[in-house]
Amino acid sequence: MLYHAYNGSVPVKDSNMDYVRFGSGPKTLILLPGLSDGLATVKGKALLLAPPYRLFFKDFTVYMFSRRNDLPSRITIEQMADDQAEALEKLGIEQCDVLGVSQGGMVTMALAVNHPDLVRKLVLAVTAPNANETVTRRITDWLAMAEKKDHKALMIDTAENSYSMDKLKSYRKMYPLLGRIGRPENYDRFTANARAIMNFDMRERLHEIACPTLIIAGEEDRIVGAEASYDMNEEIPDSRLHVYERLGHGAYEEAKDFNQRVFGFLVERENA
Repeated sequence: MLYHAYNGSVPVKDSNMDYVRFGSGPKTLILLPGLSDGLATVKGKALLLAPPYRLFFKDFTVYMFSRRNDLPSRITIEQMADDQAEALEKLGIEQCDVLGVSQGGMVTMALAVNHPDLVRKLVLAVTAPNANETVTRRITDWLAMAEKKDHKALMIDTAENSYSMDKLKSYRKMYPLLGRIGRPENYDRFTANARAIMNFDMRERLHEIACPTLIIAGEEDRIVGAEASYDMNEEIPDSRLHVYERLGHGAYEEAKDFNQRVFGFLVERENA
């Protein structure tokens, strides 16, 4: 099959967790997406999601996980990390590298702190260790839009606060379609994920992250703020920071060298 792509599901708690897998390398890389997972999971999307990660396929078997289905309305980020640890155990994955984007980065922080033996190397992209003022303002607005079921407003606000002006010039042409594309049946999953962000605070435990860590930020991030990445870099002992100038929360999509930078960090000591 193209990219060795596979769609799977693993039982977790009283529910299950959907994932996609691609590549066939000897090491394991886990990808955890952001809040968008609250609107649409990875289920059945292996071939769609695989192409950007071709660089990793020789060295890594890559998994991208959604949060479990049937999320409790008051689930915490720490519980999401416990779910992830359970899923990895059931799949026989004893140690892995982990890339978390935005809310996914929050889950990976909790995973690295509470399940340190699982995580070999950690990449935290456009994320924050707590619901700071910037995060709180944005999530509060999004929860209000979800309550009104105003999907178009939610999608436009997300785009306007994620992308650079160069990206927005072309992306704005899609705005008339955004109210129709990707609308969930309900917003319960989205609000559960969003509320978990609002209650998250890992600042006092960042020093417990013992694995090598790469932090990637966008200087113009209007969703989590760039300052959060500088703070994490100070508190996580074995960490380094790269900040993309003129990019924001969408740096992981817009920066042409993003995957190359992540790949280089994950393999560098083996090649030294």
